[in-house]
Amino acid sequence: MAFNQIQLNGKDILEKNFKTAMRGYNQEEVDEFLDTIIQDYEAFEQEIDRLKQENERLKKQSDQTRTRSTAPNHQVNYDILKRLSNLEKAVFGKKYADADS
Repeated sequence: MAFNQIQLNGKDILEKNFKTAMRGYNQEEVDEFLDTIIQDYEAFEQEIDRLKQENERLKKQSDQTRTRSTAPNHQVNYDILKRLSNLEKAVFGKKYADADS
């Protein structure tokens, strides 16, 4: 369920009044149940806020990790290519090195 589809909040539940009838519900029991629902709503809202903050923190951490890992990667690629070039020179000799230049 999307967050914007929630129709009630703790205050709405607290202020809700039910009409009484001759054989209606026990008002104290209904009030106790509504108090429990309000507590759950508040706990859910706190958990949603905590998860949003954690999600933002992890996104930032992921972005920072991605940024840091790209720069050294180019250096590693250059080192690998240089080693490969040296290996080719050693295996194929000076003739290959002259043709590569």
